[in-house]
Amino acid sequence: MTAHRILSWTPDAVVFDCDGTLMDTERHWVDARDAVLREYGCTPAPGFAEQARGLHYTACGRLMADAAGRPELADELTDALLDRFRRLVAADPATMPGAPELVRSAARFAPLAVASNCPLEVVESCLDMAGLRQFFGHIVVPDDTTRPKPHPDVYLTAARLCGVTPDRALAVEDSQCGIQAAAAAGLRVIGVGPRPSGREAAPADWWVRSLAEPAVQGWAGARIPAQGGGPGPAGNSHRNGSGAA
Repeated sequence: MTAHRILSWTPDAVVFDCDGTLMDTERHWVDARDAVLREYGCTPAPGFAEQARGLHYTACGRLMADAAGRPELADELTDALLDRFRRLVAADPATMPGAPELVRSAARFAPLAVASNCPLEVVESCLDMAGLRQFFGHIVVPDDTTRPKPHPDVYLTAARLCGVTPDRALAVEDSQCGIQAAAAAGLRVIGVGPRPSGREAAPADWWVRSLAEPAVQGWAGARIPAQGGGPGPAGNSHRNGSGAA
């Protein structure tokens, strides 16, 4: 896989991750995990943050419970994690560099969706606070029938709701968990952030350190129709794509 697969191509839909891609919320997850673990008398081991990065919050709660040596408290830790995260986001919402600009440009040439492991209300709240909600026709999150990343379900559903086959959609992701999900679904992938070493980087077609890079913004800008038209979002949120939430 090479950057040429994206640089020479115009997708028919663009699907964004939320945490760490659109919103600068990954740091809030880290702070929330650390704070909750400290309350239970546990100090996270080296590498814990990367191990938890991008996981569905329920899987993260189980991981935290195991780290604390209290697997029976997984549900309790999950609830505490989510509560702490919501309070941190409400106090300090922020977008990732270049994300709002890329969203606004991409919305002028393709329908947009969000595929996230977060609860629906958290994603919608973050996008509302960032002034980006109106650009997304669909928000897809896991539920009883839609498995979380790294399974491909949320990306398959997002592509379907946008009316395209997965091979005609682009995913924008910052975590290995999310990149694996998007690649497994058949989307082309922009990976954002430090490029992992070795085979871990393979599923992403194009790695960029930031969405603010001129190459990224220029690529999107070059695909805006001359008359400035766009497909326009449908404005629906979906837990599994079968109906509006």
